[in-house]
Amino acid sequence: MKKLHNTTVKKYTLATLLLGAGMHSFAQETPKKVDPATPVTIDSFDVVRDYKPILADAVKIRRSPDMTNKREYQPKLNYNNITDKKLDINTGLRELNVKELPFSQLADQTSNYVKFGVGNYNTILGEAYLAVDKFENTRFGLFAKHLNQKGSIEGQKFATQDIGIFGRRVYEPFTVNGTLGYNRYSTNFYGQVFDQSSNLINTTPEAQAFNDIYFNGELTSNTDVDKEGAVSYSVKADAYLFKDKYNAKENSFALSGYLNKKINTFNVGANLSASLNSVDDVNPTKNHVASINPYIKFKGDNYNVTLGANLVSEFGDSSRFNVFPTVEADFAVVPEYVYLFAGANGGVKQGSLRGFAKENPYLNSNIEVRNTLEKLNIYAGLKGNAGANFGYKVKAFYKQIEGLPLFINSREELGEGFVPYKFDVIYDGYSSKATHFGIEGEMNVRVSQLVNLGGKINIDDYKVKDTEEAWSLPKFRFLANARFNISDKFFVDAELSTQGQTSALAYTYTSATVRSENPSKVTIPSFADFNAGAEYRIKKQLGVFVKANNIFGTEYERYQYYPRLGFNIIGGINFSF
Repeated sequence: MKKLHNTTVKKYTLATLLLGAGMHSFAQETPKKVDPATPVTIDSFDVVRDYKPILADAVKIRRSPDMTNKREYQPKLNYNNITDKKLDINTGLRELNVKELPFSQLADQTSNYVKFGVGNYNTILGEAYLAVDKFENTRFGLFAKHLNQKGSIEGQKFATQDIGIFGRRVYEPFTVNGTLGYNRYSTNFYGQVFDQSSNLINTTPEAQAFNDIYFNGELTSNTDVDKEGAVSYSVKADAYLFKDKYNAKENSFALSGYLNKKINTFNVGANLSASLNSVDDVNPTKNHVASINPYIKFKGDNYNVTLGANLVSEFGDSSRFNVFPTVEADFAVVPEYVYLFAGANGGVKQGSLRGFAKENPYLNSNIEVRNTLEKLNIYAGLKGNAGANFGYKVKAFYKQIEGLPLFINSREELGEGFVPYKFDVIYDGYSSKATHFGIEGEMNVRVSQLVNLGGKINIDDYKVKDTEEAWSLPKFRFLANARFNISDKFFVDAELSTQGQTSALAYTYTSATVRSENPSKVTIPSFADFNAGAEYRIKKQLGVFVKANNIFGTEYERYQYYPRLGFNIIGGINFSF
């Protein structure tokens, strides 16, 4: 009974506390009307509070916008992985080479073309170039050219034909390329030699033609030469069979190469070459040269020093061994803008019938072929760049030469008369060394994408010992060229070449078989030759061109008795595909 009583008391006590708490809560709020339809019970509550607009976390904007109008600092970007390709003038000014993947080019660009043109002086030009370069690592093709001209003088005509095939293959460790070709050049001995009665003693000009079958091939490593411990190498082979219209023949085979290894800040290596040359004429000649040039090169950011020696052996009909020191250095006076360079060396320049004929095609039969020995060559100068748009080089040098080759009009009587319209080769500097002092200057300027200018000047002074003059050698030469890209379809090229006076030896002829006993020195006047051409692309693949040569119209002489063609012009069409 007592237990039941305690339970009842607990229930009433709990109900009383809950009722009191509810009444206390209503006392804190403003009284409101009670809906009679909703009875109030002890187990229902009506909670009232102020409205607070709160967004869910998913749609909140936690950062206010910056209303200030300011520009961020624009940093100067530095592309370290792009090479700054500037004009390389260590060996002369030349066209810039763009670093790219092998044979890569735009899809709409082609290198194949054919060209045909005609002009005055019975000029006919035909030219073709075909190449397959759609493969990434392989390129091959062929080329052909024909040009002939005929002047107003009896026998004054020229013709050249050149045809060949070429190929190139890039492998991972090395690159192989080569050319096999045939070249023919023909002309006549049309030299204008007159006697005292103004009669031409060369009434029936003889023909002359040179045939040249040649091959050259090269294997070059693809090693990064600036990489530590890198070994770079190259092997090159050259061979030709050369023949004139008469009895002279020349066979030549040459093998050359180099090996270089980079060790820390210097390179060690050697250049090697061997050239076997045989001339088959009335007096056959064997003229061979082999050389090795070991060196050590120290290279830093602002200097480059090379020390070595040049060991040259001449053998064949005669033998001789020569040792020359090799010292070369260049230093940056103003890095990337002005470099001072200097050096001293020596060497042997191999004489060849082919080389003489290319320089002067009016050679006599049975000429003497010798080597030229440069006992000493000292030089110094300045070179530099101003970005990739301007490059220059100025050099002064002094040489001591044994066997300086000179062209002189023939003094011999052949057949039924004299042949002064043919040239012999004589050599100076055997009794005492001949000297050659010279100044060279080169410049290349890219004014803009539309205009490119270039020029070269040579000033030479020869002191000969065994002859009276440095026959046929000019003391001043100047060459300038320009290209103007007027638009994407119109291009203009111009070239100006000048040469100073030269000296020649001449006799007075009473007839073709009688001449004066003593020769005299004559002066061949200086000349200037200005050429210009233009090309216009009618369509993407079709264009027309015109080129004018010797615009000044002067029938100047490079060699005595041989006037050049006057003003001549040629025009035609070209088609690329």
